[in-house]
Amino acid sequence: MTAPKAVGSDRADRQPDALAVARWCAAQGWPVHPLAPGRKTPPANCQACQDSVHTPADCPCPAAGRWCHGFHAATLDQGVLTAWWRVNPEFGTGVACGPAGLVVIDVDSHTVPVPARDRILPGIPIHEDVTLDGLENGYHTLALLAALRQAQDPATDADTLRVRTPSGGLHIWYRDEAHRQFTCSTGSSTGRALAWQVDVRAHGGYIVAPGTVTTAGTYTALPGARTPAPLPQWLSEELVRTGHLKDRPGRPSIPQPAVPDRARQAVVAAGGGKRGAERVLDTVLQDVVDCATTPEGAGFTGKLNRAAYTVGGLVSAGHLTHAAAERLLFDAAHTARPHQDRQSSAVIRSGLAAGARQPLHVGKARG
Repeated sequence: MTAPKAVGSDRADRQPDALAVARWCAAQGWPVHPLAPGRKTPPANCQACQDSVHTPADCPCPAAGRWCHGFHAATLDQGVLTAWWRVNPEFGTGVACGPAGLVVIDVDSHTVPVPARDRILPGIPIHEDVTLDGLENGYHTLALLAALRQAQDPATDADTLRVRTPSGGLHIWYRDEAHRQFTCSTGSSTGRALAWQVDVRAHGGYIVAPGTVTTAGTYTALPGARTPAPLPQWLSEELVRTGHLKDRPGRPSIPQPAVPDRARQAVVAAGGGKRGAERVLDTVLQDVVDCATTPEGAGFTGKLNRAAYTVGGLVSAGHLTHAAAERLLFDAAHTARPHQDRQSSAVIRSGLAAGARQPLHVGKARG
């Protein structure tokens, strides 16, 4: 099946029908969920989900045909899609990469300083004698990686679906035919990464569909293939090398952002050095911090809300002070989403207040 002419059309004066984009994606076998009008993020959860602390797996909304929890609600059901877009015809289209069997290489073109040499191509040393003049963005680092592997630069691969983003970046879509279940990463991460300014969208994330219109512009398919080609073997090997395999024993150990020691100190300062509370605090904060490795589609707001609710219970039970809790939560949120401080602060305040109504008494760990 080929894409409707409007999807990814080269004509600037023709915009695809939003529902047609969603229906076409679902027809390819790619589970779809809506994006907020004009944005590249999912719409808000229903009020019940906003007020409740639960995981997407425990939420009744997707089974009831509601779009709560972003890509977790993605579906192939054309009837459900029609109902969603009838509610708001301006919804954009997100594709859940993991269930769709997709690996999307997301090339950024941000004007930011070049990082240290060991972060340009993680795991590949770049000698000090090698000049970095002219290296500016993800297009360059991906081309450099391909050249080192004597492979075609994916950005020029017209045999697969390539989508230009409104910011000047590029989404290069591939099919994971070997079902390796690769995971997401961000190219600016100090942990798992393929290359600087080269993100990976796979299991645990979503991608904006071609034809989706945002306030910044349209995600436009480039000339060439209109569907994804199989993931090249060399790229598959690079994803394995850089730790992108999902829950696979024996994969390389990649350092992840860590919760600072002051989380533990805050519990101790509140009195008692309560190890059980430390473990709870470390766990919920680490869930938030880990979102730093996935720029979108990590369920960040839900994880931050659950963390704030849990920490609010610890505060109410006297395990740490409210001020310390608020600071720890904000630090974790800022690490994961540094450009969402205002939204994060609102989620933290609401979650702490709700959690404070349910004191969480945690005893000392045995042994």
